[in-house]
Amino acid sequence: MTDARREPAHEWPVIESETEYETGWYDGGYDLVEQPDGSTKRYYWAELPDAVVVVARTGDEIVMVDQYRPTIREQCLELPAGIVEDGESFTDAGVRELREETGFDAAGVSLLESFDCATGVLRHRRGIVFAEGLEPVEPDLDDNEFLSVTTVPVVDALDVARREPANDATIEGILLAREEGLC
Repeated sequence: MTDARREPAHEWPVIESETEYETGWYDGGYDLVEQPDGSTKRYYWAELPDAVVVVARTGDEIVMVDQYRPTIREQCLELPAGIVEDGESFTDAGVRELREETGFDAAGVSLLESFDCATGVLRHRRGIVFAEGLEPVEPDLDDNEFLSVTTVPVVDALDVARREPANDATIEGILLAREEGLC
């Protein structure tokens, strides 16, 4: 299989595209499309900015953040993550988010993968980056970030990521880093 996107067997013309709401965090709406059989249907979507997830290794441990997620009303142990700001690459955003959330600067950062998320409903790309050679600096949390930093042994990272409430981005990050032989 190649990395190139496959061409659709049939172009699905967009007859109408409507943004029904804008939240400041994401936009939501629908596209009215013509399906291959000639019928039409509304496909609803939410459009979010790109995000980065950081797998940061320090020695034999992975850096994680412990924070409350109001959306699911749960305390979550997860990899550092955040929004990619205008003009940033996934790696630039990873360096910034790692510093802001955890108080670590990385000597080296590499992009493991970038991909579309929840393609049935979201217009959202995620990049998973790996960071190493960590040096402590002052964290610079956003006003709405209330979290603590912890580390878990590399050998336990996937088990920790799979504990409820499990987080897709954390599991993906650990699995991709493991597949690359990085943790």
